[in-house]
Amino acid sequence: MTVLIIGGSGFLGAELVRQAVSAGVRPAATFCSGPGRNDGAAWHHLDLRDPTRLRDVLATVAPAVVINATSGGSDWAVTAEGGIRLAQAAARHGARLVHVSSDAVFSGTTRDWHDESCLPDPLTPYGAAKAAAETAVRLLWPDAVVARTSLIIGRGLSEHEQLVHGLAAETRQGALFTDDIRCPVHVEDLAAALWELARSDATGVFHLAGTDAVSRHELGALIARRDGLDPARLPSARRADTGLPGGLDVRLDSRATQQKLRTRLRGARAFLNGNGTQRQR
Repeated sequence: MTVLIIGGSGFLGAELVRQAVSAGVRPAATFCSGPGRNDGAAWHHLDLRDPTRLRDVLATVAPAVVINATSGGSDWAVTAEGGIRLAQAAARHGARLVHVSSDAVFSGTTRDWHDESCLPDPLTPYGAAKAAAETAVRLLWPDAVVARTSLIIGRGLSEHEQLVHGLAAETRQGALFTDDIRCPVHVEDLAAALWELARSDATGVFHLAGTDAVSRHELGALIARRDGLDPARLPSARRADTGLPGGLDVRLDSRATQQKLRTRLRGARAFLNGNGTQRQR
C-alpha cells in the first residue's frame, strides 16, 4: 500500500510516519518548511496553496491512501482551500482519503457532548476553515473519512506540554483557562486510529478524542505532575473574562467511533497519570 502523509513533518504527521516505518512501510510524506527527521520516509516539498505542485506530488507518489494531517491554522488558503484541492486530487486519482479535522468546528455553546452527527457551527477563522474543508471533502469524495480530533498530547513535544513547561519556568507569559474544556488525545492513540481507518473501508465522519473532558488548566496540572513540576506554579484564568473568540466547552463524543475501532482512545487522566501509559490495541 503506497501511502502519502500530508504534513508529515508536523507533530501528528511525524507520529504517523513513525508508526508506518515501525510497521515496515516506507511512506511518502510532505513538508512545507523542512523535511521531518525520519529517514524511513520519502520526503516531498508541498505547499497546499500551489495546485501545480500538489498535482506533481500525487502523480509522482501515486498513493493508494492519502492522510491529510496538516493544520494550516487559520490560513484559509491552506486549511480550507488546500483541503478542498487535496480532496479533488484524491478523487481524481481514486486514492483513499483520511482528512483530519478539529473540534474547533463546534461553538460549544450548548455545553453538551458533540457526536458525529452534530453539524459544525464554528466561532473562529480556524474553525470556519476546518468546517469548510471537511464539508467539501464529504461532497467531493464521498468515500473519504473525516476524522475530528481535539488537543493532541504526547511525549512532551506538543505545544500544550511546552506551554506548561514555559509557564512553570516563568519563561512564557499567559495563563491556563479553567473554563475552556476539551477532550485531549494522545498522539500515539490518534495516529494508530487514523491508520486503522485508513486500512478499512469506512467512510463518513469519525470522532477521535480522549474519554476525559478536562479544562486547559487541569490538563496543565496533569502534565506538570507527570513531568515533576509544581502545578501551583501554573497561572489560571477564565477565558470568558478575556473576550477571546472560540468555544468554551467543546466535548467530542467518540463512543460511536470507539465501538468500531480496536485502538483504544485513552483519556488524559489515564495517559498523564501513568495509568495505561502503553497504548493498547
